[in-house]
Amino acid sequence: LLYTIKFEVMEEAGDGQQPPQQMINLEDLSPEEREVYELKQQLQNKREDVRDASLFEEAEKAQTPPVNFVKIRRRRDLKGHLTKVYAMDWCADARHVLSASQDSRLLVWDTYSGNKLHAVELKCSWVMCCSYSPSGKLVASGGLDNVCSVYDLDDEEGNLSGKAIKVLTGHDGYLGECQFLSDKQILTSSGDHMCILWDIATGQQITTLKDHMGEVDCLSVLPDKNTFLSGSTDATVKLWDLRDGMCRQTLVGHVSDVVDCKWMTNGLNFVTASDDGIVRLFDVRSDQEISQYAYECPPAGVSCVDSSLSGRIIFAGYDDYNISLWDTLLGELLSVLNEHQQKVSCLGVDKEGVALCSGSWDNLLKIWN
Repeated sequence: LLYTIKFEVMEEAGDGQQPPQQMINLEDLSPEEREVYELKQQLQNKREDVRDASLFEEAEKAQTPPVNFVKIRRRRDLKGHLTKVYAMDWCADARHVLSASQDSRLLVWDTYSGNKLHAVELKCSWVMCCSYSPSGKLVASGGLDNVCSVYDLDDEEGNLSGKAIKVLTGHDGYLGECQFLSDKQILTSSGDHMCILWDIATGQQITTLKDHMGEVDCLSVLPDKNTFLSGSTDATVKLWDLRDGMCRQTLVGHVSDVVDCKWMTNGLNFVTASDDGIVRLFDVRSDQEISQYAYECPPAGVSCVDSSLSGRIIFAGYDDYNISLWDTLLGELLSVLNEHQQKVSCLGVDKEGVALCSGSWDNLLKIWN
């Protein structure tokens, strides 16, 4: 049923407290609305029945040793963008980084030397996302122009600006995220509430995925390329199967926009970031959230999130310019990286788990290890 009932009333004050629940009078609902409400209550009751333990309590019972010492240092500042950095993505080689900024450029960096290798000129300055292909030969970006543009970095003519090979048109809203599945296929999400799987060579839509009731701002694809997550302004995260285009699970818990989501390496858990200031850890087997990571009074919204290769540490970027490191098993705050001067808009851990890259509205990217 493409119908949703708002159970929460969002507070404008933004004091970090969860909003009060609105009382639902079933007599005021139509038969269809009442059926939706009752089904949601049944689902919630089923989730409560299987929630027999707390992750933090079980970790303490197992005498899980704390992470006593986290040594993370800023190794390099990547300077070159003229205005806010909105998105970044690691190459599969764990050495090169792609970044997108509202200075109308995509930059490809060598994180070892700090040098810029490619500068791709964009037709639209309002870029919001970027992605590196698995081979490292293609990059893509999208934003308020409602299209996904794909560029070839492996130019035989030695053109460092990259060659535009395809513009994918079909969305009716801004592009919130794009991710390559291979050099032949790319997945996009949009403000038109949809996700689309594209054939890059033909520019045709392979699959259109519709189920969200709000703008879809983030994606995360499993390595098997068959399953992915999408996060939306409807405060939900959905689990999709690309083989049949069906939504398999809808996970709730956030009370504001879900702005980032990332799978952990085990393929069973994922972390999410939201404007409600809380990082949440979900488990697809239990169909629900299993832990939260937040300050007692969250000072700002969470803008981006990722986890270490082992999954023991969660990295969260905040609107208040900081990056917080959380202990996944014990829920403790391990460290705070406070060297950015503006909102931390994006971050990611490389495929080898050695380095963290963060991008900010202060025009910089920083490499940590």
